Amino acid sequence: MRRRALLLGGASALALAGGGAALTAAERTEASPLPRLLTDASWRGLALGPDPLGDDDWLAAGRLPGADGPHAGMVREALLDLRALTRANGAVAAGPAPLWSYAWPRDSAFAAVALAVAGHHDDADRVLRFLADVQLDDGGFEARYLLDGTGTPDGRRRQDDGAGWALWSLRAVLDADPSSARARERLRELSPLLEAATAFVLERTDDGTRLPEASSDYWERRERELTLGTVAPLLAGLHAAAASFSRLGRRTRARRIADAAGSLARLLDGHFAPTGYLRYADPGLASGGVDAAVTFLMPPFSARARPGVLAAFDAYQQQALRPAGGLAPGAGWKQDGISWTPETALVAWVAAAGGQAQRARYWLDWLDAHRTSWGSLPEKVLPDGSPAGPAPLGWTAASVVLAVDAL
Repeated sequence: MRRRALLLGGASALALAGGGAALTAAERTEASPLPRLLTDASWRGLALGPDPLGDDDWLAAGRLPGADGPHAGMVREALLDLRALTRANGAVAAGPAPLWSYAWPRDSAFAAVALAVAGHHDDADRVLRFLADVQLDDGGFEARYLLDGTGTPDGRRRQDDGAGWALWSLRAVLDADPSSARARERLRELSPLLEAATAFVLERTDDGTRLPEASSDYWERRERELTLGTVAPLLAGLHAAAASFSRLGRRTRARRIADAAGSLARLLDGHFAPTGYLRYADPGLASGGVDAAVTFLMPPFSARARPGVLAAFDAYQQQALRPAGGLAPGAGWKQDGISWTPETALVAWVAAAGGQAQRARYWLDWLDAHRTSWGSLPEKVLPDGSPAGPAPLGWTAASVVLAVDAL
């Protein structure tokens, strides 16, 4: 109780912390009847097949973030899960269960960065090359892809945030390379991905002079209004693209993109800051409220976090808290009592990157305590604290590696 109150602060946070101790009958009834787990400990070996390199040898070829710390075991399992989720062609399955056995550009982007910071640069490059291979002609991406790269599994509408995530990931992957000369050479090889994704974001925002149209984001549902979860990744992508073109020595191009990013940032602030950086700029939308997308406006996605963003970050952790102690995707998410690990891991990473070490450790401890019996991080945690959904979930595994690395 004392630790939770110290973490969040304030009377409302204290009340939320106390409320997580036990479930009412209504809460138990409201909770969705999710399957506890859709996979088991055998999935990883089946995914890898006859791989010539054993787990220990593969790990030894890179580095283990937090190797001497309390979360080393969780990071080790998360990296091995990412390895098993990544196919030879660079496609990263979101999870091992059939409904998750597709490659989402967002999840792939995070996986590439996690592999890179752990020293597995070739694996990270394979993921980026897969994104380049499936990129659409206009530089954008579909919502998700078949793992063989031949197309999409259904007619789901595309998601515009994918281009932003690809640009952010490309920069972060190369920043993790200790050799600046090698990073530049890798960037030249991946320049088609950089050029096309940058052109897409600039077109969608008219060189940063207008906000993009509404699009589905990480909530994975159709949207009629623009969400922070769409525009924030595009802004992060423009900042990353400017840095990437500067790395290539293309200063004029870099300055133009940086100017567009500055213009888009001012537009974003003008629309979202007055209501506290909620999911929608219009506070009257019923499913709005503050959500995890506010993390996309903070380091490591942005150079700094403005005071209003920091306040929204704190508010999200209070208002999206769930009975088992984790977080829902947003304050406006359905009240089913379920905690979601990817958003919780995002908060841990952003807290670590922003110097909030105590808060980062708190959320990492929670994630560590809610792993499966074989060590993987599940997608969800039920109100009673048990893991549910696919396990592992690649996005969560990647964010945990990155959070521990940032500490």
